[in-house]
Amino acid sequence: MEKFNDYQALTTQMAMVADDKQRLLIYIMGLAGETGEVSEKFKKLFRDQQGEMSDNFKQEVAKELGDVLWYVSSIAHELGLPLEDVAKANVEKIQSRRARNTQHGNGDNR
Repeated sequence: MEKFNDYQALTTQMAMVADDKQRLLIYIMGLAGETGEVSEKFKKLFRDQQGEMSDNFKQEVAKELGDVLWYVSSIAHELGLPLEDVAKANVEKIQSRRARNTQHGNGDNR
């Protein structure tokens, strides 16, 4: 998964917000906006296209997912978290839940 860290290094170089105090908040708000855009595309897909996905739709969603990934990477960097570690911990969490049959239910620490 070292490619995640390579990606994170590139996103860090592209940061457009110089003010350290505002950068994290701007990234968090950007992530919220981009995830909303992904949701909006799917809302319109089901509202207007009865859920039929075209190749163009998938390409448009891929663009938005790229923006989501950029913000996740940037937030992780601001917190001093290598993106590779974030991805690895997530995989381990999901594998643990599957092994313990706790994928369903509520709570972060199940």
